[in-house]
Amino acid sequence: MANLLAKSALVTHMADLPDWTLADDARSISRTFTFDTFNQAWGFMSRVALLAEKMNHHPDWSNVYSRVAVTLNTHDAGGVTPLDLRLAKAMDAIARQQGPAAP
Repeated sequence: MANLLAKSALVTHMADLPDWTLADDARSISRTFTFDTFNQAWGFMSRVALLAEKMNHHPDWSNVYSRVAVTLNTHDAGGVTPLDLRLAKAMDAIARQQGPAAP
């Protein structure tokens, strides 16, 4: 099982993830990615899905047209672990590579 991060550590790590939000209970982080088109959003999800499968760590997410809403936590740890932070950073990098996104 991955190591659960304390809220104080999470607050520090969130500086590296400025577009992500830490839940009030510090048990998850979330972000909504907005792309210019549905195809960009779907391409992003496809690329993340391949990475998530390799990591054996799968996001809780939904897609509506050009938006992808994501929540990350490690269920068996009961909150946020380093695995979630790695996936969040990777998702940010994939989104940047996917093309211009709307603000």
